[in-house]
Amino acid sequence: MPQMKVLLADDHPIVLMGVREIIERDPRFKVVGEAMSSSELIDKISLLKPDVIITDYNMPGDDQYGDGTRLVEYLRRHFPEPKVLILTVITNAQVLTWLYELGISGVISKSAGLEQILVALDAFYRQGHYQQDQPQGDLSEGADDLSQRLSQLTVKEFEVLRLFSTGVSVSDVAHSLNRSIKTISTLKISAMRKLNVDNDQALLILCVKANLFA
Repeated sequence: MPQMKVLLADDHPIVLMGVREIIERDPRFKVVGEAMSSSELIDKISLLKPDVIITDYNMPGDDQYGDGTRLVEYLRRHFPEPKVLILTVITNAQVLTWLYELGISGVISKSAGLEQILVALDAFYRQGHYQQDQPQGDLSEGADDLSQRLSQLTVKEFEVLRLFSTGVSVSDVAHSLNRSIKTISTLKISAMRKLNVDNDQALLILCVKANLFA
């Protein structure tokens, strides 16, 4: 069987270096390219035709294709053939379930260690698929109060907060998600209510404290 071609995407050079080093331990896999933005990723998919795409969930600053849910939707709609692994620190069960429903092949938690990438690639090579347990995320037994509150967010609310936490305005979030300012404001207010915060400063502090969107 020929080498599997892997394309990496992350806006942190150190992460790219670490992931490449892990993958290249196994001669069955070849890293054929790296991207540091969504636009660069899309260009290289068309050029390199990878078997597997490993991409960060959060790559801010790309207006053309965005990141998060917007990028994943685009990838599955326009590039259905490559298997997609998502790198993230996100544990929201609704977001993880939604990603699987879109047809991604797996989620690799940055907090759990990148070695799991090789486990997934080995499964792709030998079996053609990577079997993961149904995501539990923040709903797991023993989760703290903050995690419980976060687990109540819908996918849309979570995406609004994820983008807002990067320091952009509500109007910028609306532009990024192709939604009206009124819709984004409504989602933000709903999310704040669920998280029990009543102002933007408290919301941003909460997002940073929880390390939600690294």
